Amino acid sequence: MAVAQQITDTLIENAISNAVLNVCGTLLQKPAKLVAKVPAESIDLTAPVYQVIGNVGFVGKANGIVYLCMSEEFATFAVGAILGMSPAEVAFNGPEVLKDAIGEVTNMTVGGFKNALCDIGLPCKLTLPTIVRGDPLKVAAFKGCQRHLFRFECEGHALIADIQLKAE
Repeated sequence: MAVAQQITDTLIENAISNAVLNVCGTLLQKPAKLVAKVPAESIDLTAPVYQVIGNVGFVGKANGIVYLCMSEEFATFAVGAILGMSPAEVAFNGPEVLKDAIGEVTNMTVGGFKNALCDIGLPCKLTLPTIVRGDPLKVAAFKGCQRHLFRFECEGHALIADIQLKAE
C-alpha cells in the first residue's frame, strides 16, 4: 500500500475532473469540460436550475461526500444518453428510471474520485448513492470539512460537483 500523502487542492481538482470527464465520455458518450473551480460562497445551489442532486459518501482513511448538482433537463438528457431514450420516453418511464441512471452516474463519478484517494494511500469505501429531486434544493456544508466546488459543462448543461471531505 502506498504511504499516505496529503490531499491537496490540485489532487482534488484532478481527481474530480478525471472522474467527471471519464463518466461523461464513457457512460453518456459525450464530452464534458471543467469550466471553473468555484468559491463555495459564490455559488447559489438553491437556484431553480438545480433540481436533482445525487450523492455518494466515502469512509475510511478519508471521509466525505460528493454531491452532483444538476438541472432536471441535464438529468433527463443523461438518462436518455445512457438508455437510448428520448426525453418523452424518459418521462413516460417514470422517476425510477431517472433515479437509477443518475445514481449510476453519481456512483461511477465518486468511485473514480475515491480511487484517486486510494492511490495516494487513503483507502476508503463508498456508500450507496442517494438521489434527491425538488425545487429548490440546497447543499449544506458540513462543519469541519474542506469544501470544493467545480462547475462542468456537458452538451450545454451545467453540472456542479460539490466535494466535502475530511482526512483522518
